[in-house]
Amino acid sequence: MLRDKNLVPLSRQHQHALALCVRIERASPIPDADLGVWQTEIAQHFQNEVSIHFAAEERTVFPVARRFKELVPLAEELIAEHGELRASFTRAAANEMSSRDLTVFARGLSAHIRKEERRLFEKMQKLMHRDELAVLGEELAGVLADAEQACQMPSETTKLRALRG
Repeated sequence: MLRDKNLVPLSRQHQHALALCVRIERASPIPDADLGVWQTEIAQHFQNEVSIHFAAEERTVFPVARRFKELVPLAEELIAEHGELRASFTRAAANEMSSRDLTVFARGLSAHIRKEERRLFEKMQKLMHRDELAVLGEELAGVLADAEQACQMPSETTKLRALRG
């Protein structure tokens, strides 16, 4: 399903995070010497975009989703996942993650994003009227205004690698 224009800013941020996940997956197993660089990038990504993204979803999207009985369990599940992901971002900021932890983190973040895109956003678009989506879009624009608009460039260590064959 084509993403409603009012949810596109969140989907764009999802793409940024998915790109990070793909780079982690392709670099795995990450050598111990490179763990610090990866964790720094993850922590910066959280600070510049993901923390604001999570707040936008928690303040605007999830409360709207909870208005629909069939979306309440999904919204609760996604909120719980935000807590787990925040803990991972905190561990990255403290340089406490192993190579395996980074791989598990990337897979978890990717699965979370896909759940939001394929289940939550799709269902909200079906259940909500165009006018309701427009109001949600205006609220999101306000909450997301502080997110860094520039795409974060990976370092030489964290740049995308070709698939191993």
